[in-house]
Amino acid sequence: MNLVQVDSARLLAIVTDMLAEQGIVSRAEIAERMEITDRASPELGARMVAKAWREPEFRALMVADGSAAAESVGIRMRGLPPLGVLENRPGHHHVVVCTLCSCYPRAVLGYPPFWFKSTAYRARTVRDPRGVLAEWGTALPADTKVTVVDSTADYRWMVLPTRPEGTQDWSEEDLAALVREGDMIGVTVPRGPAISC
Repeated sequence: MNLVQVDSARLLAIVTDMLAEQGIVSRAEIAERMEITDRASPELGARMVAKAWREPEFRALMVADGSAAAESVGIRMRGLPPLGVLENRPGHHHVVVCTLCSCYPRAVLGYPPFWFKSTAYRARTVRDPRGVLAEWGTALPADTKVTVVDSTADYRWMVLPTRPEGTQDWSEEDLAALVREGDMIGVTVPRGPAISC
């Protein structure tokens, strides 16, 4: 352990003790939240996307109230900013950015990737979303509207991508395996099955 880790661990212990002594939050609640945060990953969001692709009722809940949809599949949202879900569809594509820092739906996607936090991504996505998408290999039809949505400390956003063609009979597990983190931010789109000629 290096000096920074020791100091960080000591600082965490001091803050935890102070919060517990003031009755603001218990040590157990802090430990639980840390465990939940450490378990969070893009696989959780991918499971939600796959479920929405297979179940219209869940899709409607997810778009109407992302936090309630997450809770319904066992993802704890208590104490977190609301989760908004932007549905991509033919003719309309969403991409998420945090223009100020790195506000990210960690409960459903885990820690933000390094590029999401970069100044270049944040600034360029707002100025030239199609250019940024092209760098990710995401080519959209010219008539597709691209909407950039700012994830903030008050409201976190994720994308419900369009289901790829040729996956109609796929299981939820197989569908979830298609969904990448970038698909749920909107910089990429899920790739469908390879079509053999």
